[in-house]
Amino acid sequence: MSEKGRLRILVGTRKGGYVVEGDVSRKKWKVLPPVGLGRDVFHMAADPRHPGDLYAAVNSGFWGPMVMRSRNWGKKWTEVATPLTPVSKERKPNFDSDNPAQPPPMPITNLWHIEPGHASEPDTIFIGVDPHALFRSDNLGKSWAPVPAINDHATKPRWAPGFGGPCLHTILVHPDDAATMYVGMSAAGTFKTTDGGATWHPVNRGVETPFLPDKFPEVGQCVHHVAADPADPETFYRQDHGGMYVTHDGMEHWTRIGKPLGDDFGFGVATARSLPGRAFFVPLQGESRTTPNGGFQVHEWNDRTRKWRTLMSPRLFPGDFGMHREGIACDALDPAGIYVGTTTGQLFVSPDAGRSWSQVPYAFPTIHSVAVAGPG
Repeated sequence: MSEKGRLRILVGTRKGGYVVEGDVSRKKWKVLPPVGLGRDVFHMAADPRHPGDLYAAVNSGFWGPMVMRSRNWGKKWTEVATPLTPVSKERKPNFDSDNPAQPPPMPITNLWHIEPGHASEPDTIFIGVDPHALFRSDNLGKSWAPVPAINDHATKPRWAPGFGGPCLHTILVHPDDAATMYVGMSAAGTFKTTDGGATWHPVNRGVETPFLPDKFPEVGQCVHHVAADPADPETFYRQDHGGMYVTHDGMEHWTRIGKPLGDDFGFGVATARSLPGRAFFVPLQGESRTTPNGGFQVHEWNDRTRKWRTLMSPRLFPGDFGMHREGIACDALDPAGIYVGTTTGQLFVSPDAGRSWSQVPYAFPTIHSVAVAGPG
């Protein structure tokens, strides 16, 4: 198989990160030895600006978090720098143990999401962490600097940890403007900058918080994941604790779209380059966090027709499945490939935009995240 025709699924799991190699047919797969074996890998990312470069956010309750990088598509991994403890304006790095009024800085608990920067900034990488912080590297991970305007935002006293912790889990870079970015945090909501991170403002208008007395606050929403429309940089699709939403004005206003599905709770959402105006969701039952109707399902939202379509019958893969917030991804091929990982270790694949489905024949540990690299 030529390198040009190779496609890779990046699978972050409870016990390591896996690179799954295939080709454009998306029928046969080879699973490479994992990075961070035995450790939580919350997210893996490919850097399209540097073909072959992969990053993994590796976490361990014993060893702590670390950033791993491969320069050859996952065949060999090495550790690069990890962001240091975020120090807010209220905390000073020179902690005096004899002065209890001066608390120590909060340690980074987990690394949640790695995002390559804009194409015009080829050495920039962003990483989101727990607790609620964004870091930036301008030298491909050799060193990291906090982004204080979001890490110490004026609304921070109103943020709370989601059930997964106080995590910054979503980072979206505008494709045409390196100065415009978005982040999503649980349970704080989505925030936007248009000046390269110097200032940020909340962008949660219209998103309900059913768990708070104020149902539509400025901040406090438990956003689970957000995906950008591949053809319209102002359109995004959002899976929240309180439902599924769409925006057409760069997140300034959101409209709920998931009510026709009944319980529109879930964690993941994805879009495909060859299917602009479409978004793929995996609804879960809010109480159990498992798929409804006795089997696995993926639902497609058509933003033009404003209608939903179920892409598979629950009878195809019967059972009670869970999925984490980055457990669904699409490739850049036409027809689009859709990839979904479950908390019980199944990796489902559709090579034809949801018309047919199969399963990668490998028993993975609990899958945290799925991403796609290639082909190329």
